[in-house]
Amino acid sequence: MTRRSEVLDLAVLGVLHDSPLHGYELRKRLGAVLGPLHSISYGSLYPRLKDLEARGLLTATEADGGPRARARIVYQLTPEGKEQLQLLLDDTGPEAWDDQVFGVRYAFFGRTRSEVRLRVLEGRRSRLEEQVAALRAALSRTRDRLDSYTEELQQHGLESAQREVRWLDELIASERGRPTVNAHQNNSVVEDEPES
Repeated sequence: MTRRSEVLDLAVLGVLHDSPLHGYELRKRLGAVLGPLHSISYGSLYPRLKDLEARGLLTATEADGGPRARARIVYQLTPEGKEQLQLLLDDTGPEAWDDQVFGVRYAFFGRTRSEVRLRVLEGRRSRLEEQVAALRAALSRTRDRLDSYTEELQQHGLESAQREVRWLDELIASERGRPTVNAHQNNSVVEDEPES
């Protein structure tokens, strides 16, 4: 399975966690979660839905569309799908910090335990700090050999990574001051008592 299909699986499971949806509405909500830069075609979405159904993570049920409308397929998570979503959300390995995965993970932070959120944010920050150091080194080594456009592009990449590191610093500081969320307890959000 490719990284893109894994990301799409996480997004589909996360969106369907809230309520069953038919394909058109699911695609719209995925667009809202993934953002405009990651548009999902029906040609990408429906094979993923079929695969998730074959793996027992969701069901597809035909719903009556009314007297003049076509019947629609409604997709709903199975208990196994909810378990798989929680496993994906609990993963704090390096893949959770990748550019392709991080945004989707962040979109579902509301369902993620505080200690997991913190590990993912810290991992992402660490990865970006490495990128910032590498970009600075490359820019200082090659600055005299670059034309002005290439230099400006590299400078833009460096500044973007630095902005994201500052944003992550703010999120981490905020997360450390936030009550703990227990996502495993009755599938609802429960705040722990603050420590004295």
